[in-house]
This record gives sequence, C-alpha cells and structure tokens, in this order.
Amino acid sequence: MTAQHARSRPRQAPADLGELVLAAIARLLFDDPAVEPLGAEQCWLYERCRRFRLPDDPTGALSACLAEPAARDRPLLRLAEALRLAPVELLALRLALLVEEDPMAGRVLAHLQAPVAGSRPTLGLLDAALAPFAAGAWVSGVLLHGPALASGALQLGEETAPLPERSLAMPLGLALALKGEMPAWPGQAAAAPPADLLLPPSLLEGARRQARALLHRRRALLVLRADSAAEGAAVAAALAEALARPPLFLAAERPPAGLGPVCLVTGGVPVFRIGEGADHPLAVPELPGYPGPCVVVAGQEARLSAPAWQVAEWRLALPEREERERLWAHHLGDRALARELAAAHLHSPGRIAELAALAGREADLAGRARPGARELRRAAWAGMGGRLEGLAQPVRDEIPDHALVLPPALRRELQRLMARCRTRESLPRHLGVTVQARYRPGVRALLVGPSGTGKTLAAAWLATRLGLPLYRVDLAAVMSKYIGETEKNLAELLARAEYAEIVLLFDEADALFGRRTEVRDANDRFANSQTNYLLQRIEDYRGIVLLTSNSRDRFDGAFTRRLDRILEFPLPGPEERRALWRAHLGEDHAVSGREINQLAALCDLAGGHVRNAVLEAAVIADEAGRPLAMPDLLEGLAGEYRKLGRQFPAELRHALEGR
Repeated sequence: MTAQHARSRPRQAPADLGELVLAAIARLLFDDPAVEPLGAEQCWLYERCRRFRLPDDPTGALSACLAEPAARDRPLLRLAEALRLAPVELLALRLALLVEEDPMAGRVLAHLQAPVAGSRPTLGLLDAALAPFAAGAWVSGVLLHGPALASGALQLGEETAPLPERSLAMPLGLALALKGEMPAWPGQAAAAPPADLLLPPSLLEGARRQARALLHRRRALLVLRADSAAEGAAVAAALAEALARPPLFLAAERPPAGLGPVCLVTGGVPVFRIGEGADHPLAVPELPGYPGPCVVVAGQEARLSAPAWQVAEWRLALPEREERERLWAHHLGDRALARELAAAHLHSPGRIAELAALAGREADLAGRARPGARELRRAAWAGMGGRLEGLAQPVRDEIPDHALVLPPALRRELQRLMARCRTRESLPRHLGVTVQARYRPGVRALLVGPSGTGKTLAAAWLATRLGLPLYRVDLAAVMSKYIGETEKNLAELLARAEYAEIVLLFDEADALFGRRTEVRDANDRFANSQTNYLLQRIEDYRGIVLLTSNSRDRFDGAFTRRLDRILEFPLPGPEERRALWRAHLGEDHAVSGREINQLAALCDLAGGHVRNAVLEAAVIADEAGRPLAMPDLLEGLAGEYRKLGRQFPAELRHALEGR
C-alpha cells in the first residue's frame, strides 16, 4: 500500500453503518495519513476505509447514515427505534453483526485486541473507537446500562475478566433475523404443529376472535389450554396467521438468547409449549424489549406464572358432532365410518388425527387398504403408550355379552348405563335451560357389591361394548402423603385419560373418595380439603368413570349426589350360580347337569370364587391327564371355602371325604 493510496480523496459520507463503525476503528490505527498498513488484517481494514475517513464531526456522518439508510441497515434501524438505542449501542450492534457476517472483521478485532484473546469487540475497544459518538459519556457505561444488553440484543461475555476485556456478542438468532433469515433453535421443529392436522371451522373462527383481542394490548399473553400439544400448536399457528405474523415455536421453557429482539425484527409471535407435571408453577419468560403478544400452549392442568404479562386463557372446546364427522372423513376417507365414530366418541381434532394415523398403520399390518372399526379400536390401545405413566394399568379383556352373568334387573341397569354413556353428548339438547347450564358430558357410576360379584367384569363388558380402552387406576400410585401430590396425580391422570377417551376404573374407590370427617386437627382439615377437590374434579371430568366398592355407606353424601348411577351387585342366586358354573366350565368336562345343579344350589359363592374353584379343579384334572370331573371341583371348592374361612357344605362333605 503506497502513500499515494493513503492520500486518495475520501468521501464525505459513509456508505452504511458498517463502513462508519469500521472507520471509527481504523481511526485508532491510521489517524496519521502517513502510516502504512502492515499485515493482512490492517490492509483489509485500510482498504475498507480508505474511501471514507471519520470526520471531525462523526455525529454528522451518523446522521447521514440515519437520514438515508442503506437497505442492509434498515432492519437494524427498526430494531434500534423499537428498543430506543443510544448511538453507541446502535454502532456496537452493527459491529457485532459485522463479526457474524465477515470473518475478516473478527480477525481485525482479534489483531487490534491482542494479547486479549477473542474476535468479538471488547468494552475497552468500544470505549476507544466509539468515544466520538458518545457526547462525552462513558461508552461502557452506556452499553452496560442500556436496552441493548437488557433486551438480549447484545450479550456480555467473560464474566471473570476485567471490564475492559469483556466482549460483546450478538445472539445467532438475532444475527440471522437481521440478515432476513428466520432463525431456528433446537427443539423448535418438535414444537411446531404437524402439517396434516386439520382444524374445524369453529376453532379457526375462535383463533380469529382471539387474534382481534390481542391486537391492541401490550404485553398480552394468551394461554391455550389444549388436550393435545399438536392441536394447541396448530391453533397457535392459525392465530398467528390471523395476526399476519409468523409463529416462532419454542419447546424449551427458557427462551433462546435475544428472543425479544428477534420478534421485533421478524414480527414473529413467540409460541411456548409447556407440559404437565411440574412440581411448581412454570414461569413464562418476560422477553424484555418485546411489547407484543405471546402464546403459551399448555395442558389443561399445567400451572403457570406470568407476572410480567396480561394473561388471558382460552380452553379449546371439543368440536361438535358434524365437525368431528368431517374430520374423521378427511383422515379416513370413509363417510359411513366417520358418521359412526363422530356419534360414538368425543375426540378432539388432535386425537382424531392421531388415531387415524395409528389406525392406518394397523391396516397396513393387516394388509387392508383402509382402516375399519377394528383397526381404530387397536389404535386406541396402541396410541396410549406410556401416557398414564404408572398411574393406571390397562384392562385389555374383551368381554362378550354371554360371558356376563347377572340378574335380569341388574343387566337392565347396566344397559341403561351404557345408553347414558352413548348419549352423553346429545342428552341435554332438548331439555330445559337449567339442565343445559350445568351439564357435563362425563358419566360417573358406582358399582357396589361383595367381592367377586362381577363388578370389574361388568366394567370390562361396558368398555368392550363402547369400543373404549379400560384402565384400572393404581390407587397406591395416585395417593400420596405429601400435601398436594394426590390432587396433582389425579388431575394429571384425568387430563390424559380425557384426551384419549379412556374408561377409568377405580377399584376400592372409597379409599380415595371416602366420607369427610369432623375437623379435629390440621390433618382432618387437609383430608377434607383433598376430598373436596377430588369430588369437584371428578364432576368436571368429561369422560366415563367407574368406581367399585364393597359398601356404598363408605362414600361421602356429596359424592353420591354427583354419581349418575349406582348399581348394586348382589350375591348370585341359584339360577345365576348355575349360569356361572356353566360359563366357567365350558364344554370340555365330565361334570353332569345334575351335578352342576347341585353345586348351584348348595354353594352360595360369587362368580370370582367359582372361577377360582374351576381353575384349581382344572389343575388337578390336568395333572391326572383326564377331563375335569365333579371330584376335582369338590377339591377346588374345599380350598376356596378354606380361604374364605367358611364351612364346606355338609351335603358335599361326604362326597369329598369319599374320594
């Protein structure tokens, strides 16, 4: 580089802010025009700045850049205006962006700042280079206390280094946004909605209404309560479309660095996805510098803390039957099956899409071109996976009609309960306004009777006829001695079961929903408040809950009022016992009809005990290598009576002793 080049006529105004800030840095090296650049870094800097040198009035040059900004500076200037940045903050941001754009810019800074390692600008360098723009103020002080750092547009590094050696960097997402690229963060794709998730018109119209409500509010946070995270994300995308702004989906609870400024540059709406099960309320990030709307997709029971926001909540409702039918038809391509499914099941759009995809897989496994009712039932089981997380266990038994042996009156009661379950959505449609105002589509039934009388079998029969999965609740996993844990576990269980439309079976439910006691101490007060919560939560549940107990007297009166039906399971009479013996023995045995009649008349046992006796007799017969016969049954019965602590019938004892 020659002195003749150094004396070439400079321009009076910089081409852009990048040239201006580089000229401010070059002034530190080439303040004397006679100085020759040395090395690749100095030559690059000299060549970039030889057509423009920082004038004696640098603020005038900055004003020229702001008056007629270059195209590449306009996104940064819009951000500076929104954040109300000081001139030195604007120039520091431009230098930080320049480092991310041009590798030589970082090499120049590393050269100038040696021996301090690093290719990003330090506060010491900025103090020297940007002093002419600070109007006598301390540049580092302006940067440390200004909105650029507070908003996350700049990040301060090297916490343990002396202040002049601490560097400033621009978050990668903001650098991409300022270059016109939509940033992508880890987990962002997982939080976005699937492309094939169709939303019904009612939800789309709701999204437009919510968007209008968000338009003119500052720091507005909308919490979307959805059973399905995918459905909530799809509704959030529809809401962002109604706002004419791109959604920025984020799976992490902690926001990426510089998210607020990124939203200002891109116009994006941040959409956070927050799950269930946290031990404490989950904090919604504040996003300093960003005054626009924010959306949180949360589960029905997720607890949130958002003190910096104006919070509104929208619980996504189930679509009406006609909309569900169109959704099923869209995913399955079978209008007749879609009509049947829409009438029988209360599923959300997200669950419909999920079940249709799983049913398609089941159809592929079976070699069928299109899924049918059988594949959808299998999909309902397959789609649960580990969602109930040890709180309940599946009861996969499919009980045919002839396997359920009940008195005629009880069978009619069970049929009415099934009819109530099938019509739970449309039931109040033609009833009075009082019923409609407080109606919930959930069904709650209590099955009461001695052990072994068929209560669990009846629950499995009902789930089979309704085509729904049945899960038995593990009370040991739900109940906890720690305050609030039982309520949290039950709320989580009900929320997940409600989404999947599962029939929940609470065996020995009086342990969980027992009678409230007189308050004598803090423990009684806590137990009663827990019972109050459980009663209310069960009443709000929109699915089917079956409870079993040996006695209805153990339940609180307020709970029995909330039940839709109480079914009494008595000990079977002789006719029912005969049918039970025949049903359990099957066809391949050597027991005569007279002997079966004798057992039915003399052994007053419930179905569960009959089953145990038949299984024990089958073991004896199998060891002997012959068909099951009456002596085997007598021995099996003797063992069952011993377990019960009861006397073996005298009429049968002689035959047993004579073996």
